[in-house]
Amino acid sequence: MRQKVMKIGNSLGVTVPADFVKAVGIRPGDSVEVEKVAHKNQIIYHFSGIQQLLIASDILKSSSKKVKK
Repeated sequence: MRQKVMKIGNSLGVTVPADFVKAVGIRPGDSVEVEKVAHKNQIIYHFSGIQQLLIASDILKSSSKKVKK
């Protein structure tokens, strides 16, 4: 998913899409740990108290077929 960076006061921010919020159960006031992976130009967000996302069974089947080949 691609989000725009926006100015919030003197800082910059990125919104979390509503469908992601709903899927993992993020609520206002939850804490988030930000991990910077400089050599990969990545930032990883670890939200507290989120639910485990389920992997659709068709994805698992397709993945296991690729492994067997």
